Amino acid sequence: MSESSIWTEKFRPKTFSEVKGQKEIVEKIASFVKHKNLPHLLFTGPAGVGKTTLSLVIAKEFFGDEWKQNFLELNASDERGIDVVRNQVKDFARTKAIGDVPFKIIYLDECDALTKEAQQALRRTMENYAATTRFILSCNFSSKIIDPIQSRCAIFKFKPLEKEEINALIDSIAKQEGFTVDAKTKDALFEVSGGDARRLENVMQSVYTLNKSFTEKEVFSMASVADPKEIKQVLEFCTKKEFMQAKKKLLDTMLQYGLSGLDVIVQIQKKIWDLTIADEKKMLMIKACGECEFRLVEGSDQYIQLNALLANFCTII
Repeated sequence: MSESSIWTEKFRPKTFSEVKGQKEIVEKIASFVKHKNLPHLLFTGPAGVGKTTLSLVIAKEFFGDEWKQNFLELNASDERGIDVVRNQVKDFARTKAIGDVPFKIIYLDECDALTKEAQQALRRTMENYAATTRFILSCNFSSKIIDPIQSRCAIFKFKPLEKEEINALIDSIAKQEGFTVDAKTKDALFEVSGGDARRLENVMQSVYTLNKSFTEKEVFSMASVADPKEIKQVLEFCTKKEFMQAKKKLLDTMLQYGLSGLDVIVQIQKKIWDLTIADEKKMLMIKACGECEFRLVEGSDQYIQLNALLANFCTII
């Protein structure tokens, strides 16, 4: 595959043993496939943690070379109305599976984007065609899925990948592409990815395409994330009540990395927990971050609100 290919597809696992993270979930799903007995599944969790990947692996392990004929993948956010269930889903579900397999699989991604009417229609379809079709539903928020659908599925909650799993993925990609990544850069990649494998691979590909090498600074710059050390320095100025230095450092950091006010708030609230101050003061600072973020979302001037936040920090500490 050429360098211009997307790494998220290039390094997508093809077997259960290649899937990084979600060990307990993978073991249970592998057992279902081994016994050729798969219930309806509901995968829920944040983006980039392996929901779609595991669904494709299930199809490939279950159907072998004929997986494409027996597997339908739809994204509910493209067509979120009742017609997608009545037409595409029902037409595929009512036909018999090809080959020596008991049923087909329909994978419905981002199904929390379906309207309530479409979910009601989907519930009936899952009931009527249970003999010939299994459904794998994927969503970020299971609370947006109606209870009748949840009760028909085995629910698996995915979580962000741990640091060891992200490092294993970095090592695997680096080995196949022929480059090395040092420990500090791995920490930076984990920091910017937040346990999201898709984001990790996109950042790695972008850095590698431009520089053919990896450094901590390049990773933060490519991900449009400030170096945590600089955010920590801003907070340390606040602990010393040096408001002007904190203000200048924050502005320089935002301009250097091209950050918005909302981006900065997310990083600030993470670093607050690393400060050596009383827990009560940390709680007040987190509360101040929440109020500042609300004002930014409502359309307030970001620089005024961030300056007010820093001033608030200086009075709290």
